[in-house]
Amino acid sequence: MAEPKDEVECEPRRRVGYSVQREVLDELCVEDMAEKTQSKNQLVEKLKDSVRCSGPRLKSCFFSCVPVFSWLPRYSLRQNAIGDLVSGISVGIMHLPQGMAYALLAAVPPVFGLYSSFYPILLYFIFGTSKHISVGTYAVMSVMIGSTTERLAPDSDFMVWDNVTNSSGVDLISRDAERVKVAAAVTFMSGLFQLLLGLVQFGFVVTYLSEPLVRGYTTGAAIHVIVSQLKYTFGISPKRYSGPFSLIYTVLEVCSLLPQTNIGTLVVSIVAIVGLIIAKELSALVARKLPVPIPVELIAIVLATVISWQFDLFLNYKVEVVGEIPSGLQPPVFPTTSLFGQVIGDAFALAVVGYGIAISLGRIFALKYGYKVDSNQELIALGLSNAVGGVFQCFAISCSMSRTMVQVSTGGKSQVAGALSAVVILVILLWIGALFEQLPKAVLAAIIYVNLHGMMKQFGDIKTLWNSNRVDMLVWVMTLILTVLFNPDLGLAASIAFSMLTVIFRTQLPKYSLLGQVPGTDIYRPIEDYNQVKEVPELVIFRSSATLYFANAEMYADALAEKSGVDIAKLLSHKKKLESKRKRQEKKEAKKAKKAKKGSESDDSVKEQVVFTIEVETKPGPVLPRAIILELSACNFLDTVGVKTLSNIRKDHGEVGVQVLLAGCQSCVVESLEKGGFFNDKVTKAILFTSVHDAVLYCDADRQEEDLKATQL
Repeated sequence: MAEPKDEVECEPRRRVGYSVQREVLDELCVEDMAEKTQSKNQLVEKLKDSVRCSGPRLKSCFFSCVPVFSWLPRYSLRQNAIGDLVSGISVGIMHLPQGMAYALLAAVPPVFGLYSSFYPILLYFIFGTSKHISVGTYAVMSVMIGSTTERLAPDSDFMVWDNVTNSSGVDLISRDAERVKVAAAVTFMSGLFQLLLGLVQFGFVVTYLSEPLVRGYTTGAAIHVIVSQLKYTFGISPKRYSGPFSLIYTVLEVCSLLPQTNIGTLVVSIVAIVGLIIAKELSALVARKLPVPIPVELIAIVLATVISWQFDLFLNYKVEVVGEIPSGLQPPVFPTTSLFGQVIGDAFALAVVGYGIAISLGRIFALKYGYKVDSNQELIALGLSNAVGGVFQCFAISCSMSRTMVQVSTGGKSQVAGALSAVVILVILLWIGALFEQLPKAVLAAIIYVNLHGMMKQFGDIKTLWNSNRVDMLVWVMTLILTVLFNPDLGLAASIAFSMLTVIFRTQLPKYSLLGQVPGTDIYRPIEDYNQVKEVPELVIFRSSATLYFANAEMYADALAEKSGVDIAKLLSHKKKLESKRKRQEKKEAKKAKKAKKGSESDDSVKEQVVFTIEVETKPGPVLPRAIILELSACNFLDTVGVKTLSNIRKDHGEVGVQVLLAGCQSCVVESLEKGGFFNDKVTKAILFTSVHDAVLYCDADRQEEDLKATQL
């Protein structure tokens, strides 16, 4: 028995019967029918509206500036308390190892990572609008701060002579104290930048950080992070390099020092990395069966601390440990103002990167759970967190993807989970922190390596972007290269500049097309892309895929000449020759008339004959279209050069007898044409049409009218 063939039945196309009947409409008709209002000074109106104050408006402004007062009174203990409690404890436990590990990236003592996991979180609880993100220490931000602290407080500035060993060494206490001052100063400045941007409603600045740019940048920064931790993995002390290609120099320096590797430190690193990887994989396998994820990192640092204390790894094997962790909280100290001028560039980069990462993740979860994140308020929240955190000697914070995923997966419903995680850190700072003084730094480096595996997976973006959008892939790859070659701050600036250049190149090199009509419809499509699309006789319909402005105006005119086949320069030159010929002919006939002593009547007839002959020669030949329709729906603005280009196109083609019409213009384009002097007594809005089909019908009616007159004559 034959097997039945699989048949794929197409879903019947849904057809809706409709009929539209109206007159051909140009811009003048549309403005008359729609009753266009007089344009007002929008800036003045906005200023007037901004200074108006009322009770409800003041109340709304207060609640938007301090969101905790708007959502906390409505907080449901019954629905949210358990989830937030479990989530807060879980995330707080994660803050301990990550805060200490990322403090190493920032080149400050580990306890300051715990401070950075406490003060900023409380402030974000009050002023933040995202219910699910976990703010705190972040690897990319920490390595950016580390490059600043090591640049302004290098080891070479703290070398002291040891009379006992007759050798020089680094005064670690003085060096760390200075680096804490630098980290606090750059954090305070970054917070001020974020506050300033938030107050002037500049939250949209993050739109310049596209997703390919952010992912390429974080991948490049992750490579910086890995290289910066090699010294803790091998137990060596490489020189610190700054400026372009510093990463390459550091790698070469590490390679040259590999013979000096501390075997004990290397063994601790390998065991910690392998153990963490195995534990995380096992944890992922049983994650669905457990209500709370296993705190792998916390278990790792507890075991490592116990083993280090039991075997005294610091004295017996020279394994570098965390060292003193003071109990309690630090009193507020205003950052050193003399450092502000030296860290202003680093602070701005931190402000943009930290906000970009936080708002991107915040919007993802806001969309998923159906609420809105205020981008400007997020700037203010992060700005206050960093500015106040700088006063309490914290380093800049942002949002961590790993902690956020734990917060969401463990049932976190609101900012209360973040506040509870800060309480966990407070307990650690007051009573438990000193127990981790024997923790090897190599274990913290291992935690960093394992936590970066998500960023390393982002290399898969290259293949995905190659198949979807190769310009975005180029942005991703160039961002990675620039970030790796330069420091993260310079790399970010260069990457944004390159990303903006790609936008300019896209508008400078748009796709130019001639449009034809889909038979029997009012739909027009590029002729080269469709087999059944036909050109409209005697008409050229020209479209650009990008807006028209100074950078591509000349190419627009050149492409129009190439696509339409109308060589304006050649035609105008030919017309000038005919004009000169006409004038010479007139002079010649005038001289003949004088010699022949003919009357004025005979002279007039000669002139009329000459003029008639020239007019026949200047009339457009069969190769010229009757009209050119410029389809401008892709044009969302016009500068003065764009207006002048359109004006010249209309004028030049008009001189050779080809009419130029504009179709699909947006209101902002029409306004630009008005302000740019495009219209005058002879050129009105009657040459502007709502759609291409309106312009085509207008030209067809005009042709029929001319044919009728010719028939009557």
